Amino acid sequence: MTATTLLQSDFHDRAQWETSPLDLDAYLVRIDYRGSLAPTLEALRDLQRAHLEAVPFENLEIATGGEIRLDLESLQDKLVRRRRGGYCHEQNTLFGTVLDRLGFVVEGRSARILMGDAADKVTPLGHTILNVTVAGGQWLVDVGVGNVGPREPISLEEGIEARHGRWEYRLERSPLGYWLLRHRRHDGWFNLYQFSDEPYYRADFEEQNYLVSHHPASPFVRRIVAQHNGAEMRLALTDLELKVFRPGEAPELHRIDADALPQVLRERFGLVLAPEQETALLRRAKSLAEMSSEGEQLGT
Repeated sequence: MTATTLLQSDFHDRAQWETSPLDLDAYLVRIDYRGSLAPTLEALRDLQRAHLEAVPFENLEIATGGEIRLDLESLQDKLVRRRRGGYCHEQNTLFGTVLDRLGFVVEGRSARILMGDAADKVTPLGHTILNVTVAGGQWLVDVGVGNVGPREPISLEEGIEARHGRWEYRLERSPLGYWLLRHRRHDGWFNLYQFSDEPYYRADFEEQNYLVSHHPASPFVRRIVAQHNGAEMRLALTDLELKVFRPGEAPELHRIDADALPQVLRERFGLVLAPEQETALLRRAKSLAEMSSEGEQLGT
């Protein structure tokens, strides 16, 4: 290997993925994956499904006064060893690193979240996604968009519709010229996000991560969030409300008592917090319950 090749390899590792410190065996145990590790489309599908089954989407580190860090050691400690979840910057950075180690050609991308907004609306960049080249084509891969995201890779082809079990997705071109990902809900097609083909790197994700985890207007600063992207049922916890989604049906809404929140997180999302974090979360949940009660009294 020449000096130039070594420098190029080192730049790629620093700029995109930190593959060398990855404990691949521990990650595979975390997601309970025993399938093929060959860089094939079938393995990519299986890995994505396994990751989504095992690792929930959540912001509880922020909600309890902690920090979100994207270096690989922090990601492995939180998502693998402590069996926690995370949001897009954490989950897709870890998953991209795993795919890179396995020999997939994987690049980062950044998307503009819409979540129902019109496709001609310019929203800020801020959602980390992955572009994987495999089986002679390029594929959108995303394990970090909560309970509404795709469970399998989606081929980057305009107008393609993909069925992941009973969940349906469509990839189009938006009026702004971006790729537009849409999800079919019980009430029709729902715009998730739009993105370009421009590569993004860990440095970009670090900046976006800092903003979304500190800005007072960020939903991850303002809310308690936990979600799960299941094969047959999907869950979305926001503060003290839990929504249950099934394909083609309107969501069920359940209100949660503040004291029951840690139990809901354990039983429905597999999330167990450290004692000091649970105490901080309960304090915040009880404050939310008090504000809600006061609002109801003022409204009567």
